[in-house]
Amino acid sequence: METTSVKKFGGSSEAVKAIPLTREEIPTAVEEILTSTRFIDIHTHLYAPNLGKLGLWGIDELLTYHYLEAEFFRSSEMKPEEYWNLSKTEQADQIWRTLFVENTPISESTRGVIGVLNAFGLPADEPSLAKARDFFKAQSIEPHLRKVMQMAGISALVMTNDPLDPEEAPLWLGNKHEHPQFHAVLRLDRILRGWRTHWQELARQGFAVDEHAGGKSVAEVRRFLSEWCERMRPLYMGVSLTDAFQYPDENICTKMLRDAVLPACREFKLPMSLMIGVRLQVNPALRLAGDAVGRADLRGLENICRSFPENRFLVSVLSRENQHELCVYARKFNNLMPFGCWWFVNNLSIVEEITRERIEMLGTSFIPQHSDARVLEQIIYKWRNTRRLLARILADSYKLLLEDGRAPTKQEIQRDVNRMFRGNFENWIGRRLE
Repeated sequence: METTSVKKFGGSSEAVKAIPLTREEIPTAVEEILTSTRFIDIHTHLYAPNLGKLGLWGIDELLTYHYLEAEFFRSSEMKPEEYWNLSKTEQADQIWRTLFVENTPISESTRGVIGVLNAFGLPADEPSLAKARDFFKAQSIEPHLRKVMQMAGISALVMTNDPLDPEEAPLWLGNKHEHPQFHAVLRLDRILRGWRTHWQELARQGFAVDEHAGGKSVAEVRRFLSEWCERMRPLYMGVSLTDAFQYPDENICTKMLRDAVLPACREFKLPMSLMIGVRLQVNPALRLAGDAVGRADLRGLENICRSFPENRFLVSVLSRENQHELCVYARKFNNLMPFGCWWFVNNLSIVEEITRERIEMLGTSFIPQHSDARVLEQIIYKWRNTRRLLARILADSYKLLLEDGRAPTKQEIQRDVNRMFRGNFENWIGRRLE
């Protein structure tokens, strides 16, 4: 059965026949649409070029990514304290030799580096990094950025910006940092999770707060958030929370969420991103690679969604065991948007399981993935992996639909892909991104 859709061109409209696809046509149609659609990367640790050295790119940064550092220590006799005393170049050389020359790079993270090198036509099997280093040294950041985003099929990147980071905060003060493809996020870990350690940074910025979050502290945090929302124009506020997170609780996190952060989100019409499940520094010797994962009690999330129906929440959980529970909560609370497969569940086998489960329970009312990239070129392989995997998952879903009596059309598939990788996020933040 043929259906008809309408495309609008200026003031006129044109009827377009939506022809149902056959079983054999579905995989090709899905792959073509995924390839041609430019996604929004809703959570990264990348930075716009005008934020200077905060932005990481190039082969040495790719190799010293903390995912590879953790893998390196499993395959090397070098102790962490020896490694940290090396220069960045020396660290990269050690990781390259150990994971790419002496071992076959078949892990998710090592294959990613191979994929980046291949994308730029660089050798991926030589004992030396000389050619790769020469290539990246010759690049200018703006044209390189445009090329990388084109290769990744990304139209917009969302940063992670911490106004209490002593390295980052001064870059924003008194300056406008607007980039057409980079968008800010107001990250609040130091306020919600580390108040006792970081409250003095708020005080240094001129806010009347104290160690116990008493007195005028809540009002001053509201003022702080207002000033930084005006300065950054963030798309949302966000925090990474441990597996022990509960709400409500008798702690500063609950107090600040309830009385400062969530009211500010409502005032500025911003979603709140909750990334739940990290266990911090189980092995401090590994530094950034020293965090682990724990299964969280998501009743705290349930309580927040129920208590603040006018707030919108973007939620990602780190434990594989929490994924099904998150889907169930999304069916109960329409102010909850599940997004991405984060960190330890960003492995193809687990991403496939999670994404199939979400489609079965939520249809297209979720955001399948974000890159979480810390190094610019990572978005090339991370989004290639996503497209490759989603092509199979979506094709299987549409084949099941066909078997049950309704043939999908290309227009429907395009609508679904647009919704999952652009529309859901744009609707959640109330803005359209180029």
